[in-house]
Amino acid sequence: MAAFDYVSSALRTIRLEAEAVTALGARIDGQFTAACELILNCAGRVIVTGMGKSGHIGKKIAATLASTGTPAFFVHPGEASHGDLGMITKNDIVLAISYSGTSSEIVTLLPLLKRAGIKIISMSANAQSTLGEIAEVNLDISVVFEACPLDLAPTSSTTATLVMGDALAIALLEARGFTAEDFAFSHPGGALGRKLLLRVADVMHSGDDIPRVAPDTPMLDALMVMSEKGFGMTTVMDQGGNLLGIFTDGDLRRSIDKGVDIRTAKVGELMNTQPKMLRENTLAAEALALMEQAKINVLLITNEQKALVGVVKINDLLRAGII
Repeated sequence: MAAFDYVSSALRTIRLEAEAVTALGARIDGQFTAACELILNCAGRVIVTGMGKSGHIGKKIAATLASTGTPAFFVHPGEASHGDLGMITKNDIVLAISYSGTSSEIVTLLPLLKRAGIKIISMSANAQSTLGEIAEVNLDISVVFEACPLDLAPTSSTTATLVMGDALAIALLEARGFTAEDFAFSHPGGALGRKLLLRVADVMHSGDDIPRVAPDTPMLDALMVMSEKGFGMTTVMDQGGNLLGIFTDGDLRRSIDKGVDIRTAKVGELMNTQPKMLRENTLAAEALALMEQAKINVLLITNEQKALVGVVKINDLLRAGII
């Protein structure tokens, strides 16, 4: 028995599905624009429905819409006929997916949806089908060939449907001016939410934790403060509590290299008068990027009045999951 050529089969599938996706470009037209405008003007939610494989794709489309600024959820058409239709309100829009446009479970719902005045957007390969004709807008998801050699299993068609759904979601995202921070509010869990939402004020050390010395403090005394606080630095403040500069472990090494006698020097003579600083409402991800770029381990944090309110170490950000 000859060995089967798995690679050729896989490459054929990829080619056919890529061709199906490429063909969608010619169908992004007035119907697509109309669908976007219907959704943007909708006072309710987008209710996605589909049967079988179309239903699986519909769930993903609903999830993508919801996470990119368009309130949406999936309703199974079979369950809708047994009570779940009550989840759909007159302010909603239904996005119905059926390649043939004749799925009985969806067709059963159409008269009820129209009677309630609910607008319908269809994704179908046949604009003259029952679904295509009743819908206000039809998005053409037809394909020439399924990747399935029997031309039976939905393959190229489900890929095309998924891509059309992504195109719809991203067009709406851009039209709404949806931002990375908006995205983070619907993804608060895990590293993504931490990276996009956490502010330096959430992780900074403040109050008595901030090492402070006066400019006339002897270097040896300043080093004791640095050792006690454990930041590898100390701020230098005047009597009015105004920030004059910062002295770090790096400044100490550079001073020794220059032959400075740290037994007699004052910290104000060796401090850095232009330390790196950020406002307390800055995203923690921005703070980490600045620290990595400047090759520093500590940042000073100020408020709107430019007064010192905290200190952030790079380890604080790494422990918070900002990577």
